[in-house]
Amino acid sequence: MLQKEPTLVELFPQIEIKLAEPLSRYTYTKTGGKADILAFPKSIAEVQTLVKYAQAQHLPLTVIGNASNLIVKDGGIRGLVLILTAMAAIKVQDTNVYAQAGAKLIDATVVAANAGLTGIEFAAGIPGSVGGAMFMNAGAYGGEISNAVQTVTVLLADGTVTELSRAALHFAYRHSIIQENHSIVLAATFALAAGDEATIKAKMADFNARRSARQPLEYPSCGSVFKRPTGYFTGKLIHEAGLQGHIIGDVQISTKHAGFMINLGKGTATDYMQLIRYVQTVVFEQFGVALEPEVRIIGEELIDA
Repeated sequence: MLQKEPTLVELFPQIEIKLAEPLSRYTYTKTGGKADILAFPKSIAEVQTLVKYAQAQHLPLTVIGNASNLIVKDGGIRGLVLILTAMAAIKVQDTNVYAQAGAKLIDATVVAANAGLTGIEFAAGIPGSVGGAMFMNAGAYGGEISNAVQTVTVLLADGTVTELSRAALHFAYRHSIIQENHSIVLAATFALAAGDEATIKAKMADFNARRSARQPLEYPSCGSVFKRPTGYFTGKLIHEAGLQGHIIGDVQISTKHAGFMINLGKGTATDYMQLIRYVQTVVFEQFGVALEPEVRIIGEELIDA
């Protein structure tokens, strides 16, 4: 009698693994198809184990952080998907803050503020993970994460864990080398400075109040949809194109902030994709400006049976 091959869950009983899991349960848009295999590693060792397994089985590998500035297409993602939110430790080391990749960037700013450390107040309302912030050089209110990073710990494609300096990350506007070298962010260390705790928290509260007043936080969304084109403001372009409030399917250009697209309740990733393309077309026709998505778009289109 042939012995049955162990399942993935049986191979790695210590790791939370889900099969055919809808990613709409995790994305901030509340949209997205199924992941063939979805795993939640809790340590660097578990990440390494899963990456080795994917390579040995020739499985495509996708890594997701907090899924806040992300659109997963309705056809889902083939292969193995890692969500790193179980790796969320944050600790203060003198005037540095060390945070694992799955930690919420907001939580890192709170830990820094409680320790009287200044330098990342601008990120107080950014809902992404620390790993996602490194991936895209997240920023707000004139600050960018690149200004505060000292080192980033990554897993290279060959399975080696190494530290990259700020210079080695080649940060640019909404860009880092992580987007190109197929490494996985595991942790980051922020180099901060001693400051007055009350002043730091007041600054963070001000940023959060401004965010709440100007952004449609009461609806599911993928955050800022487009990068800021040189010399223009994206929301202003979309507004002046007469598109604010425009709806495709059940996804709408927010009437509160034209740079955001909100899920009114039954929106799909396809609705998001169609609305993004429509905005790009109209804005280019009217102003000659090519809008480039800031939101990360991954996965496969839904194929009708």
